[in-house]
Amino acid sequence: MNAKRVLVAGAGLAGSLAAIHFAQLGHQVEIHERRPDPRGAGAGAGRSINLGLSQRGIRALDQVGLLGPVLAAAAPMRGRVIHQRDGELDFQPYGSHEDQILRSVLRDDLNRILLAKALEYPNVSARFGVTLTDLDRGSATAEPVCAFAGESGPYHVAADLVVGADGAFSAVRTRLLRGLPADFRQRVLPWGYKEFAIAAGPSGEIRSSPDALHVWPGDDGLIVAHPNVNGSLTATVFLPLSGEQSFATLTTEKSVRALFDTRFPDVRRLVPDIVEQFLTHPTGHLVTVRSSPWQHEGRVVLIGDAAHAVYPFYGQGMNSALEDCAVLRECLADDDWAEALRTFERRRKPHTDVLADLSEENFDELRSRVASPLFLARKKADLVLSRVFPKSWMPLYTMVSHTTIPYADALRRARRQHAALAWGGGAAALALALTGGALARRRAAGPHSPGDRS
Repeated sequence: MNAKRVLVAGAGLAGSLAAIHFAQLGHQVEIHERRPDPRGAGAGAGRSINLGLSQRGIRALDQVGLLGPVLAAAAPMRGRVIHQRDGELDFQPYGSHEDQILRSVLRDDLNRILLAKALEYPNVSARFGVTLTDLDRGSATAEPVCAFAGESGPYHVAADLVVGADGAFSAVRTRLLRGLPADFRQRVLPWGYKEFAIAAGPSGEIRSSPDALHVWPGDDGLIVAHPNVNGSLTATVFLPLSGEQSFATLTTEKSVRALFDTRFPDVRRLVPDIVEQFLTHPTGHLVTVRSSPWQHEGRVVLIGDAAHAVYPFYGQGMNSALEDCAVLRECLADDDWAEALRTFERRRKPHTDVLADLSEENFDELRSRVASPLFLARKKADLVLSRVFPKSWMPLYTMVSHTTIPYADALRRARRQHAALAWGGGAAALALALTGGALARRRAAGPHSPGDRS
């Protein structure tokens, strides 16, 4: 493959990983980013929901030799701890096997690791603090040209390929779709979020269970907290943007204190300065983006949030963006980049559309279902069935988070499983009745063999 000039717009997670892939393939890569260099002092002051690294992201990082450094900066999450209003805590494991865990990592830490790796390659360069002002998509006989504005004034850059990795409000996407028969849909959730920190106790003492995602559920408000390697938790409170108890009305110390006293009483104990953090931290917004096309004539391609932003409630936004990079590299084995980019879109878009649906549905699950007895019974039955029938039953969550089965394929398999369960209800009930003995025999037999793992 002949070396080409690749311009990557965006130095975030997807852009940095894409740059690594193109560099390893021998191409000349230029990264252009509107923010300051995230490796600089104080660069991590923006809003950022902690990330849950699952199997898709793990595989993508391992392919470029970065899994070790990332895992060293990540905290394990073996399941969810549900905080009930009465103070009771319920633990819900993520999977039926000990290795089915997620890893919590700070977005800024992961971004710095990826970008530093990209810039180790001599064929990668970067410019920060520059804004894309225009894009000429190019044609079969003309290369695409990007116009930027920076501190030193406007400038133009020509490339063989422009990679739009510039996030949910992508400037590349806007200019890619301009004048084309395009489909673009953006849905803004009528809820927003604020982050706050749950600090470690004296001398690094763990303030709460360190190896789990913490969830304070509720129809009218939700808190999710991810563990960090230093014993702290990074928490995010989700609330309506408008209404009686919303970000629009919770603007005084009295109203915020009342919210946490009535809705999340144990948070006040864990976070003595919660009122101050709530009132001073900015409010973020949540958006789902569906667009088409993602590419143009082998000259421009979108990846990550620029192509398919999703709500964070399934924990797959980052994982799917990293997976994009791995799939794009596979597709670029075809020397015809126009066909390669069309193949990339055909392979990824049906699955990221399904992920968007799953992420919306999981918002309802986290708010209201995780604390219900019916949900808990169903969750336990799912795990039991996967233990008893490891080759034929796999929960949807397991397929999405602990495998690399494409999202739409995972959903189809889950629906087939549940249809079979409904059709054979009597047999399933008998299997569940026998579960206690089956699991007891498995424990007596010792650790599971590799063949038992689904």
